[in-house]
Amino acid sequence: MELELRFFATFRQAVGQKTLRKEFEDEAVTAGAVLREIESEYSDVELFEADGSLRGFLTILKNGRDISYLDELETELEDGDTLSVFPPVAGG
Repeated sequence: MELELRFFATFRQAVGQKTLRKEFEDEAVTAGAVLREIESEYSDVELFEADGSLRGFLTILKNGRDISYLDELETELEDGDTLSVFPPVAGG
């Protein structure tokens, strides 16, 4: 299965590109599994706390929908889905 991964702000800098197409062998891939693989591939990307939970204030979208309103890290992904990763946003 192929997914489109989109990175914003500091994550884009850490990965080195805004959009990445990535193949996954497993047909039942979850958002959590994809995010863990990204974190293991890119040393500057920190998505998880030591206890395995997603770091606070991150926004992860599956096809434009926040996974916190779906099945969170257990949200299943399908071929052609887009997963977008946003760091915490601050400002005023």
